[in-house]
Amino acid sequence: MLSINPSDIPVPQLHAYLLGAVGPRPIAFASTVDKDGNPNLAPFSFFNVFSSRPPLLIFSPNRSGRTGETKQTHDNVKEVPEVVINIVSYRMVHQMSLTSSPYAKGVDEFLKAGFTKLASEKVKPFRVAESPVQLECKVLEVKELGTSGGAGNLIICEVVKMHISEEVLNENGVIDQQKIDLVARMGGNWYCRASGDALFEVQKPITTLGLGVDILPPAIRNSKVLSGNDLGQLGNLEQMPTDEEVEQYKNGLTPFTDEVSFHQKIKELISKGTIREAWLLMLSQSIVNK
Repeated sequence: MLSINPSDIPVPQLHAYLLGAVGPRPIAFASTVDKDGNPNLAPFSFFNVFSSRPPLLIFSPNRSGRTGETKQTHDNVKEVPEVVINIVSYRMVHQMSLTSSPYAKGVDEFLKAGFTKLASEKVKPFRVAESPVQLECKVLEVKELGTSGGAGNLIICEVVKMHISEEVLNENGVIDQQKIDLVARMGGNWYCRASGDALFEVQKPITTLGLGVDILPPAIRNSKVLSGNDLGQLGNLEQMPTDEEVEQYKNGLTPFTDEVSFHQKIKELISKGTIREAWLLMLSQSIVNK
């Protein structure tokens, strides 16, 4: 494994490693204005949500790695501490990317990229009409992390108004993850599209307590067939099958002649979501082998 001390390599190389490893990263498509009311629009992938009450977002327009200069977004929020974070969907990703060009101060990126301005209700910066979700924010703090190239500037802001397109809502009024069709940044020129087969569900064990991988038989834990994800799903079962269930399940069960085919069958059941049956098979085979 390659081991690196961050201080031993140039900033561009460090930046590339960090962005290649930490992803996908959501995109803050930030709309700001300067003290004279001139609009600016720019995307930043050092971004996330950090609180629900109060609803807080943080994004970071880093200093230029080449010149050490601050971004117009950073300068603007210090003059007018307000911002609109526009969420980026796939259908607008190329227009969004165009706004990251180093246009001179005063150039309107809304016009350059062909986006439509919408007046905000509680802040001065405009919203992007094409964005499926627009978050009007008040800037609470700008935390500057340094003055050298690549240094971050954390913009901590509170959402004061949300605008959500009804086109991305499901029948329950919740944002449908397929309909919103989000994109995220990866390393280099790469993006990620969160839709179709790229989306999958993993039930959160917030109110449940899984049995754990540690109680699985050693042969299962050390299987060459079962993946870590397979073991995680087995370990997420809340209650062990009873001896009676196991005895009933093993009736008429043909013993497996080799471990590989046995583990492949368990993997097949896991892939179908029949985790309890995978446990029954696993325990039944253990009994048959005794």
